[in-house]
Amino acid sequence: MNIVVWVNGVIMDAGAPVVTATDHGLTVGDGVFETMAVVNGKPFALTRHIARLAYSAQRMGIDEAHRDLIREGVAAVRDAAATADQPFEITRMRLTLVSGPGPMSSVRGEGPASLIVTATDAPAPKRCRAVRAPWVRNERSAIAGVKSTSYAENVVMAQFAAGKGADEAIVANTHGHLCEGTATNIFIEVDDEILTPPLASGCLPGITRGLALEWGARAGLPIRPADVGELDMSVLERVREGAAFAAVSSSTRGVQPLDMLDGVALKPGPLLARLSRIFDEFASDNPDPVPPRQK
Repeated sequence: MNIVVWVNGVIMDAGAPVVTATDHGLTVGDGVFETMAVVNGKPFALTRHIARLAYSAQRMGIDEAHRDLIREGVAAVRDAAATADQPFEITRMRLTLVSGPGPMSSVRGEGPASLIVTATDAPAPKRCRAVRAPWVRNERSAIAGVKSTSYAENVVMAQFAAGKGADEAIVANTHGHLCEGTATNIFIEVDDEILTPPLASGCLPGITRGLALEWGARAGLPIRPADVGELDMSVLERVREGAAFAAVSSSTRGVQPLDMLDGVALKPGPLLARLSRIFDEFASDNPDPVPPRQK
């Protein structure tokens, strides 16, 4: 796998140190990030990802990176990949903002924050096999809905899934309501309708989730966020039985029907299969769909 790294305005060697040993992003996970698919050299939904990075930074109380600087870093890693000794096609890009040096405690230091942009040619996941996680997501957490680098909880759940021969773990919230995957949002096709857990469940406000809701509705699909408590975790039993269907969504997966749940092979739901095609078509036509308020 090839990789390009840009830090605070400078292209760095992929193996070079880029933060100090006392950086709060390293010592306590005090940072935020975004991951984007890259198609034909263009990071998909860049404007929306930059906006969500700013939202996450604001929620965390981290100084926001200037949006022009982010775009400069994106352009720099793209150019570096194209002009490398062995040029490669970028498939994935990540923006990371960490708060900077701080004391050996939870109290944040004075920074300065560091902006890191990385790009790789790692392949996109081709299928999704999921298991139900034995843990819950705290929908009342101080960072619920924030894409934070404090990701150890997701690492533990992903390792649990890997130990079961899966590549994603689906988690409930503290009320037992369906919430999300470790790195995905989830959609359920049930009773001739597509539902996804509401943001009140504690799930991440996924970029792909939001666009799937917008574009699916525009194309006439019966799709909506569920009401609070409408999707109990037990709906996954109906998925296993074939009475309902499931798909996950993320920047690297798009909208991807579940292949397997807890070791049971699944068939794709007809509405979710249509949603997946609709998403791909709309994304191909508009690689940077700007949120309505920014148009």
